[in-house]
Amino acid sequence: MMLVNGQPRDSVSALDRGLSYGDGLFETIRFVGDKAPLWTRHMQRLLTGCERLRMPAPDPQQLWQEALQVRGDLAHTVVRITLTRGVGERGYAPPVACIATRIVAAFAMPPISAVVYADGIRMHPCQTTLADQPLLAGIKHLNRLEQVLARAEWNDPSIGEGLVCDQHGNAISATAANLFAVIDGVPVTPALDRCGVAGVARAAVLDALDDCHVRNLPLAECLRASELFLSSSIRGILPVQAVGDTVYAPGPVARAMQRCWRDLGFPTEQA
Repeated sequence: MMLVNGQPRDSVSALDRGLSYGDGLFETIRFVGDKAPLWTRHMQRLLTGCERLRMPAPDPQQLWQEALQVRGDLAHTVVRITLTRGVGERGYAPPVACIATRIVAAFAMPPISAVVYADGIRMHPCQTTLADQPLLAGIKHLNRLEQVLARAEWNDPSIGEGLVCDQHGNAISATAANLFAVIDGVPVTPALDRCGVAGVARAAVLDALDDCHVRNLPLAECLRASELFLSSSIRGILPVQAVGDTVYAPGPVARAMQRCWRDLGFPTEQA
């Protein structure tokens, strides 16, 4: 089911700035029954994004009611909230009076094999890099062309993700998940002040890992890690089995974070 500005619809104006310029934000939220354990974090990031883009902020309570409406009686649901600056005149200048477009849609949770959580996923080392733009770093804006190009680099179904770097040779993330490495026994996650998305699952992991370092992570150092794992608000905690020809085994930090994920209220497998 889908709501556009609170009404059952599945289309927006061809003049919507989200379509014309990627002028907007989105959140993809996992529901378990009628609960969304990371809802508050999603709303915090959405409101931060609105401040950054100078867009009017939505009412979180209204979004919650619409999310419950579209999810219906699905046991495991992915709800996507899309917020654009709305319809505007041709040209980049934002409209003086912004009337945002609000889209709330529900989709069935994609199945994830228990083998992925147990053994991990293979990653493709992407050639596509992320460009520096501190004004947009961290938020989940609608322009995902870098991720689209990175994901287009492989079609092998045995590869579950791609490792993406910035233009300085630092590992940043997967195409649709955040990255953690354990280096000399210390958890590390890349700094996202120049590019990348600051995921809500990443924030939950950082709360659970008091000793995690947030810093630049050169690719060569990343590949020497004793363990790698990914965090995703939809897929949860995914150990990394390999990056290209470099092989890893699921480690104790990833296993501990999987237990934390379950404690938040998420199942860690769906066959």
